[in-house]
Amino acid sequence: MKEFTINGTVMKCYPLTAAQRLHFYTIKFAKPQVLNIGTGLYIKQDVDFDVLKQSIREAISDFDSMRLRFLQDEDGTVYQYVIPFDEREIGFFDFSGWSESDAHEEMTKWTHKPLDRFNSAMNRVVMIKYPGGYNGIYLKVDHMTMDSSSIIEFNKRVLELYCAKVYDYPRPKPLQSYIKAVEQDLEYEKKSNASHKKDEEFWKSQIEGDEPMYTDFTGPGRLITQRRESGNPDLRSAVITSNTLDAAISVYHLEGEPSARLLDFCAENKVSMAGLLLMGLRTVLSKFNNDEKDVSVKTNVARRGTLLEKHSGGTRIHFFPLRTILEPEQTFIEGIRTIQAEQNKIFRHANYDPIELTMKRAKYRKFAPGASYESISLTYQPLTLREKNTEMPDIDYKTFWYSNGVAAQPLYLTVMHRPEDNGLNFNFEYKKDVVSDSEMEFLYYYYCRVLFRGIEDKTRTIGQILEMI
Repeated sequence: MKEFTINGTVMKCYPLTAAQRLHFYTIKFAKPQVLNIGTGLYIKQDVDFDVLKQSIREAISDFDSMRLRFLQDEDGTVYQYVIPFDEREIGFFDFSGWSESDAHEEMTKWTHKPLDRFNSAMNRVVMIKYPGGYNGIYLKVDHMTMDSSSIIEFNKRVLELYCAKVYDYPRPKPLQSYIKAVEQDLEYEKKSNASHKKDEEFWKSQIEGDEPMYTDFTGPGRLITQRRESGNPDLRSAVITSNTLDAAISVYHLEGEPSARLLDFCAENKVSMAGLLLMGLRTVLSKFNNDEKDVSVKTNVARRGTLLEKHSGGTRIHFFPLRTILEPEQTFIEGIRTIQAEQNKIFRHANYDPIELTMKRAKYRKFAPGASYESISLTYQPLTLREKNTEMPDIDYKTFWYSNGVAAQPLYLTVMHRPEDNGLNFNFEYKKDVVSDSEMEFLYYYYCRVLFRGIEDKTRTIGQILEMI
């Protein structure tokens, strides 16, 4: 921790955490808006916008990471600090006379605009009159300050505060300290405790074990080409080349009833939805790559296991390689349990710096620049604004995620629940020159086929499912 005088006030400033450094590293290779996350939350109800503004201001006051700022010293080192008050004006825009598609396009443009990086607000909040009688807020945040869990927590707090004022509902409980969570992460990064040493040993064993196999979401062609061009017929890693950072988001909506079947399968078999989704994804990659048994994907870990981590806001996501080698004789449910066992190993060592892991692996394997074993990343976001025992009325609402127009990864899948029916949305963010719309539809089609062939008979073998699809 260092102290800096900012606008005449001495502020306590802290180094970036590993999760933040991951995002800051991304900016070096992408346009600054790559860290923008744009979302919309709209309820189907008339809204008192004066009360809503009060609720937003109060939520910002409660939520430390909404008041987070960054500075850069003379050596180029970046620090973070939390300002005690934020009295910016809360914007308002009336889209009620617009078509929904035009409103979506306009807010996507807002999301494309970069935020100022240093000594400036890292978010924008606008109250919205939305088409179709919906009203609510548009929120743009910088990923170095918030992740999807934080965004949902903030939106939920705004609604709870609004309902407390309008409907006399109970006020939400106090939040945890963002700075305390940062101090906890920075203490771990001193590398002097037993936990860090155990994590170091685990990831070293993962790096130096037998070499994984790259499996591409479009099939083996990319790896075959790079083997030929490199003169190495045994090459097992690949580079996903890209000439542009331009990106788009394709959203596929799985209806409420089949989504419920997936959830019921998980409950009946005591497995996680994340495990089921990973099993489906790795099986599709296997199918596309000549039934390859050795499949790796990137899995994202929220790192929100404690009350402090759950309710302190900020960004806490770390990503790690998840590798499984599954034989065709193994059953679908056995595959899920194998994945969960691997997930549990990762969870126990998830505080490790993912950039450090990536660099050590690249050096050990003598990777070509940009090479990897994973072609796709997966995040499952189980949180919604509706949770058991929530202190809010049952109000219809819509949520949206707006593309920022660029992407650091070739293909990134986020699976989330829709508020209206708890159905699943499959959000594919992809680089336009790496993935085509038809390839995206093809991938989603086979993904669903795998999932439903698996859950209708969990004793089906992987080999049988690969033949069926």
